[in-house]
Amino acid sequence: MSKLHVLGSGGPRPIKSRFGSSHVVDVGGRKIMFDCGPATTYKMSKMDLHPLDIDYLFFTHHHFDHDVDYPCFMMTRWDESVGKENDLQAFGPNNTESITERLIGEEGAFAYDINARTNHPLSKSTYEHRGGILPRPRMNVKARDVGPGTVFTGNDFEVTAAPAEHVEPYHDSLAYRLDTLEGSIVFTGDTEPCEKVVELAHGADALVSMCGNFESVYDARRPADVGQTGTLGAAEMAAEAGVKELFLVHVGPDLSAPENRERGIAEVKTVFDGEVTLTEELETYDWHKHDHSDDNPPTGPEVHPHIHRH
Repeated sequence: MSKLHVLGSGGPRPIKSRFGSSHVVDVGGRKIMFDCGPATTYKMSKMDLHPLDIDYLFFTHHHFDHDVDYPCFMMTRWDESVGKENDLQAFGPNNTESITERLIGEEGAFAYDINARTNHPLSKSTYEHRGGILPRPRMNVKARDVGPGTVFTGNDFEVTAAPAEHVEPYHDSLAYRLDTLEGSIVFTGDTEPCEKVVELAHGADALVSMCGNFESVYDARRPADVGQTGTLGAAEMAAEAGVKELFLVHVGPDLSAPENRERGIAEVKTVFDGEVTLTEELETYDWHKHDHSDDNPPTGPEVHPHIHRH
């Protein structure tokens, strides 16, 4: 059974119950990470996950609430290694390569720490006691800037990206689809409802969608508050794509308040009749491969006014 580990299910404003975005898909014995927001590495330890479990990391975009724990994740993964593990492969829109280089390159922000942990006798001894053989190899992260289309194809999974609509042109945002033998799951990242994301998600088993607030809140703030998805927008994308399960993430303080949760889910269900889960941080959810052979074609645009078509 495939699993979705929710490490971060909030936004850039920290509250007691959630802060930032990060998710790990556990499928076929492989764990794949999407985004690496605040305290991701620490949150992993609370869920019995470890950075060395992860060989592939996909960034939807580079707002800090989606990537600020990247240096901690990389450093911890390397510091716990014994030199025999796979190199981390990190994919994301523009700036993924430059951010990585500025953090861990030879002149990067953490070069002093990497040099100390590579060369000091104490660090060498710790490395050997852990099972490593000197000389200790320098950290190597294979970072790559990617765009829409096929991002990665492995022996047992493929990741495809589509352009999301969030804060362009300041930096690009991507939605991702993970296809495996055990099913397919799509991450919208931060976006307003848009046709490209719906197309990416068409026929997938599960959609992990941003759902920052009630739709009425965003409607009241438009046109200024663009680039975000609310309850009806998430529901409409899920319905039009024909997914069977919808996981709501990037949930803001209003929607996540205990007294508002049922109202939020009920609003989603007025449009989408599949399974709906308003996620909590540090929780694991099952998702399943479904039979789509009897699915109806996507509903037309007149029924989904929140989805932008270009």
